[in-house]
Amino acid sequence: MQTSILIVEDEPGIRDMIRFALEQKQFHVVTADSVSTASDILRDASIDAALIDWMLPGASGIHLIKQLRKNESTAQLPIIMITAKTDEADISQGLDAGADDYITKPFSPKELISRLNALLRRSNQFKTNDIKRLGDLVVDNIKHRVSVAETTIELGQIEFKLLNFLIQRPEQVFSRSQLLDGIWGHDSDIEERTVDVHILRLRKALKPVQHDSIIETVRGVGYRILSIRRDAAK
Repeated sequence: MQTSILIVEDEPGIRDMIRFALEQKQFHVVTADSVSTASDILRDASIDAALIDWMLPGASGIHLIKQLRKNESTAQLPIIMITAKTDEADISQGLDAGADDYITKPFSPKELISRLNALLRRSNQFKTNDIKRLGDLVVDNIKHRVSVAETTIELGQIEFKLLNFLIQRPEQVFSRSQLLDGIWGHDSDIEERTVDVHILRLRKALKPVQHDSIIETVRGVGYRILSIRRDAAK
């Protein structure tokens, strides 16, 4: 079965260029020129990944991504944001909204396809582990939900992926570079200190249920998730 990709882009030239490149690689391509059209497609069709432009008529790509992340059926949809915005603050805004990757115009179709394939591989890797448990901490990839002793923990998209990545390998130490590769992909332009920001957010979200200490900093190396909380073991 062909992998279905949704392109949400209002510029016909760019949209047609991306569609042609993807079809050459045997992807099934569906296109939309607005948020409303894209929402209708996603409601009725099975889509494996989406390429979403930031600047769209009526509502922005950021708005669409936030909508998709709130909907259980599309919460895990792999998304690459495409835009002419290149400032670090814009990149952070796009990723914080829920984009998995970010590519700036102008770009080569070859680079876009490489990033898309990498994102699909990471997405499929997570799908093989639908539910992971570590003590009373549960990461449910089916419902895109994290809970501790049946208390639901609200996480951003990146924080969810970080926790999901770490919980599959308890006690293993990962460098910031390895986490960047695992979450954002090898070709990502994201700086390593961005990992620190999202680790801080993840700890903050886990603090109310006293699980912030499960994410340990290994000085000079990176981070790991503990198989048991150090404070619980005392």
